[in-house]
Amino acid sequence: MNDMNRRSFMKTTGLGVLGASVLAACGEGSSSAQGGGTTEVRFAWWGGTERQQMYNDALDLFEKQNSGITVLPEFADYDAYQERMVTQMAAGDVPEVFWIPSAQVLTYHAAGLYRPLDDLEALDLSDFSEADLESFKLHGELNTMPKSLSSPALRYNQTFLEDEGLEMLPDDEGWTWDALSEYLIDYTNNNAQGRKGTTYNAQTDLCFEAWLRQHGQQLWTADGEAGFDVDGVAGWFEWWETLRKAGAATSLSEQEGPAPEWPVVGDKVLATFGNSNHIADEAAMYPDYEFLLRRMPVLPDAEAGHRFIYLSRLAMYQDTEDSRIEATAKLIDFNINASDMLQIVGLSAGAPPNPRLLQEAYETATPDEEKMLAIIEEEQAAERRPRYESPAGSSTWRIIMTRGVEEVALERSSISDAATRVVEDIRAALAEAR
Repeated sequence: MNDMNRRSFMKTTGLGVLGASVLAACGEGSSSAQGGGTTEVRFAWWGGTERQQMYNDALDLFEKQNSGITVLPEFADYDAYQERMVTQMAAGDVPEVFWIPSAQVLTYHAAGLYRPLDDLEALDLSDFSEADLESFKLHGELNTMPKSLSSPALRYNQTFLEDEGLEMLPDDEGWTWDALSEYLIDYTNNNAQGRKGTTYNAQTDLCFEAWLRQHGQQLWTADGEAGFDVDGVAGWFEWWETLRKAGAATSLSEQEGPAPEWPVVGDKVLATFGNSNHIADEAAMYPDYEFLLRRMPVLPDAEAGHRFIYLSRLAMYQDTEDSRIEATAKLIDFNINASDMLQIVGLSAGAPPNPRLLQEAYETATPDEEKMLAIIEEEQAAERRPRYESPAGSSTWRIIMTRGVEEVALERSSISDAATRVVEDIRAALAEAR
């Protein structure tokens, strides 16, 4: 990363005056040593302890299959991962392969962190169509690859419905936001166990994005601006407030914050909104219940092409030493093409982007994982207009959104005022990054 990009990156991520001390602490260009015929490749990712162990097992297999390559894992939970990456990037001390947090995709791009991938002989792209590869590009360049796919989804407890002798709304024209709201309120008022219809999950980003796209808006525009207005945010808040005021959604105190703590509320609600892949880990917390997935409810006059799939990306560092490029490409190839790796790490991070692996995944998937794979295939088959990645300066947008959710749900602010502040603060953050 050159000096100009480094200064831009520190400004965008808010590192600012900490830059000098960070650089001093990290040093410049402290890439892994190479010697004794072994090429060392650093690989950074995030997740929980179980994911760490699964990936360590997969990397052990990679090393056995690729003698002469040693992978140095750099693992942390999501927040700590981002903090460490800011420090490493400011110091020019970046792992050769790294996962990219959703809100940092174009921030990292603007800082010059990605190396082009389509010239790597050791990276086999033959399983992907030209349309696939085109959709992966950033500013016309194939410089990242998706490591997994997910989509917004409603997860609900089929066991709870059967206990009450109920059926969920069919997946047809009746599956609308208003109909779902009425259903959740009715369920809350009439179930015999005192359960609520849903968690209060207005902060969930992919579901908010689905709402916007159905309303003819979008999260981000092609030129890096916020693609939504106050009405878009206010309408979303209003939908959730209808449920909360009717007692059909858990309060923030009941769910221990704006982001519901699933181990706390998972047996107290019929449904929850989130990412399709969450079923893989969260359903397992309640093995006595059967959970099902549904695609987002749809406005009767929803904008065409509103469906979308979120690509969770990985990249090769731009300044990877020439002597490490082949080994690094082999590691990326293993991540996106290897059946062996898929069998070890599973699907908790999402569905495989590789079409061949997605079909192979059914062979070893759990029943819950099969539901997630099916949702992704449904979304892939749908008409989808372009989706744009989070621009530079958007790294705090979810914090801003969560603050707005809290203000509304705790009745500290009107919906209109909170929505206005959310939009203004996000736009201000984007402007500051420029």
